Amino acid sequence: MRSAPQILVLGSLNMDLLLRVPRAPQAGETLIGHSLVLLPGGKGGNQAVSCARQGASVRLLARIGDDADGRALRDALVQDGIALDALQVDPQEPTGRALVMLEDSAQNRIVVLPGANAALQADAAVLAQQLRGAQFFVTQLESPLAVVLAAVAAAYRAGCPVLLNPSPMQPLPDSLWPQLDTLVVNELEAAAYAGCAVTTPQEAAAAGQLLRARGVARVVVTLGAQGAVTVEQVGCRWQPAPHVQAVDTTAAGDTFAGALAVALARGQGLAEAVARGVRAAAVCVTRVGAQVAIPMAREVDAQAMPPAAKELP
Repeated sequence: MRSAPQILVLGSLNMDLLLRVPRAPQAGETLIGHSLVLLPGGKGGNQAVSCARQGASVRLLARIGDDADGRALRDALVQDGIALDALQVDPQEPTGRALVMLEDSAQNRIVVLPGANAALQADAAVLAQQLRGAQFFVTQLESPLAVVLAAVAAAYRAGCPVLLNPSPMQPLPDSLWPQLDTLVVNELEAAAYAGCAVTTPQEAAAAGQLLRARGVARVVVTLGAQGAVTVEQVGCRWQPAPHVQAVDTTAAGDTFAGALAVALARGQGLAEAVARGVRAAAVCVTRVGAQVAIPMAREVDAQAMPPAAKELP
């Protein structure tokens, strides 16, 4: 039996209001929607759940409000075995919320109200305790940037590899890049940070090389249905995705990041880990919702293998 790697996740927790619509309304237009449901979400929670369902022992550093949404999110995380001894409860701000408008085409549009997430704190002593024994530190940018930067620096000093998914995108200091073991960006983020167009695997590889030149050990550029491109010292590879019928892409990137982190923490190479992430994301997009759509390890095992990876110049 494979051992469970220890992973610390710092990030957001949101209650998602999932609104299903035929299509997004135009300015000034009123549409009749299909349904509205509340589901656990937030990039930090999603990535923690993905790591846990791939077999990791996960700790989550996050902040919720003292309200019904916060309690529901906490209870859902407990069901996945995620350690919440560092979970903060805000006495004033409400739990974060996200309005997710899901079109019949599987396209989504998301607006986040941070709430308690914006007050997340990262005490140095707490960070040091949570990082003890961790084999990977995973974070995103739905938490205050100053907190994320301090946590990344603490993980780097502790010798814990850092996986950063810089979403939602915002400017980052030059000092951050060399502290990253693995940078995971989608095509829009890669284009913005690298300053070049990213629509094809070849362009993704070029952008990844520019980002790696800033000091990042390895870069992964996700391309949705096209799969993902890896850029590391040994070269660039394009891992195509298996063909599936997508119904909701909301948590696909978080599912990918979690599966990738667990595989890397187990000592797998980047190419093998990315193939695992692509398979996990392919399962996720066939389901509606965020955390409810994230697959278990056995479901990823049952997913068809993706096409063979291809070397890129």
